[in-house]
Amino acid sequence: MDQTKRPLRIPPEFATYSERHGIFELYKRLMEQLLLTKPDDPIPFLIDLLKRDNDDVPQVIILGPPASGKHTIGKMVCNRLRTAHLTLKTLILEASNDLKRKAEDFVRKKEAIPTALWLQIIKERLKLFDCVKKGWVLEGFPQTRDQAMALQAEGIYPKHFVILDAPDTVLIERAAGKRVDPKTGDVYHVTFDWPNNPEVESRLEEVTGNPEEEIIEQLIVYHRHIDGIMSSFEPVQKVINADQPKADVFSQVMTFLQSQPRSAAPHNPRIVLLGPTGSGKGVQAALLANKYNIVNVSCGQLVKQAIEDETKMGTAMKPYVSKNMMVPDALILSLLKDRLSQLDCVSRGWVIHGYPSTREQAEQLSGAGFIPNRVFFLDVPNDSVVERLTLRATDLITGDRYHMMYNPPRTQEVKDRLEVHPKDTDDAVRKRLSGYHAYVEEIADYYVDGQHINADQDPHTVFECIESMVVNPLPKHL
Repeated sequence: MDQTKRPLRIPPEFATYSERHGIFELYKRLMEQLLLTKPDDPIPFLIDLLKRDNDDVPQVIILGPPASGKHTIGKMVCNRLRTAHLTLKTLILEASNDLKRKAEDFVRKKEAIPTALWLQIIKERLKLFDCVKKGWVLEGFPQTRDQAMALQAEGIYPKHFVILDAPDTVLIERAAGKRVDPKTGDVYHVTFDWPNNPEVESRLEEVTGNPEEEIIEQLIVYHRHIDGIMSSFEPVQKVINADQPKADVFSQVMTFLQSQPRSAAPHNPRIVLLGPTGSGKGVQAALLANKYNIVNVSCGQLVKQAIEDETKMGTAMKPYVSKNMMVPDALILSLLKDRLSQLDCVSRGWVIHGYPSTREQAEQLSGAGFIPNRVFFLDVPNDSVVERLTLRATDLITGDRYHMMYNPPRTQEVKDRLEVHPKDTDDAVRKRLSGYHAYVEEIADYYVDGQHINADQDPHTVFECIESMVVNPLPKHL
């Protein structure tokens, strides 16, 4: 920042750098850990936190009534994410000797393990290398609201809280047909999930006792506490219907785990809209600019304005435009840099349409420091584009625009004086479509986080889809 000039302007590269490296989230995490841990010497503590290579690891709690599939889904999630799978049984087995002995005493006496002891066991386990570096999935805990609040008091708060829900009648039926593999601990069912491996099938065992009576008692206890637990994790929770094939349940769980919570960090949208001619880029840019007060940057309009104002840049572009030739990339980029560096774009954000049209232009835009945080490809079939553009015409007297299929003129008199723009002829439209499809794959390879939108529908439906991805963080790749 140049402190000799007024007004002071924050360089546009600062916002990009801050967002890319998560500066706001970094400060937030450091402050949270300071308040929770209260170290005697905070400086070495903070340095140790900053030395960690990766803090963005999965931290998941999976809850649900008995026979809802917690263990099966938890194991599948851990296999996919390669995280530590923490169950009540393994937590006790892997605890230190002193804590393990205390917990086993309560189990032997058939008494509930105290919350304080559970917290000691869990805190000790979460400090191990696999949980710190790879993340964890905690299954079946907390079981009461008091335990949930005690977890939060110790600074243990999941990024995702999954609740598997199913009708009690379904759960009781599942319990009756439940079979367990004593070697691996995997759970199967005689009707819904029978193993394909004969060796596994031969060693399956029935659950001891009376499964139906036991699950009814467990369901009563579960329903007594679940509302209190859910209220403790409301911001990060998702209820998923477990009364469906486990592949569908797992797919929905993974979709939820890929979602990211909204950040309180300042966010200036930097949006690029890409799509073939007639895909509605200008309409969507206008809707975004109007609702979110961001700057609508039309590359074609910038060129026209520069020529009209007879600026130095416009004078250099005029020969190319008058001869219907492509303006050199260097001139377009210089024009965009001047516009995107202005205070309104830096402070409010921007949406660009009509640029980039090649991978080289996309690389040059990023190289100039203007890296978009949202890229949308508006996908429309060629036939729909041709139908949209070739059937539209303009009334030269009133200036009104009509479409022969969707908005035809009301009188024959108006129809007779309509004229089609030379750019809207069938050959001209197909030529522009060919030019777009020649480069779109290269641009898509460059913008790996670009989102593809079906733009062959109502403009406001398309806008709602784009808007949802602008205001919410994009799903992360797990």
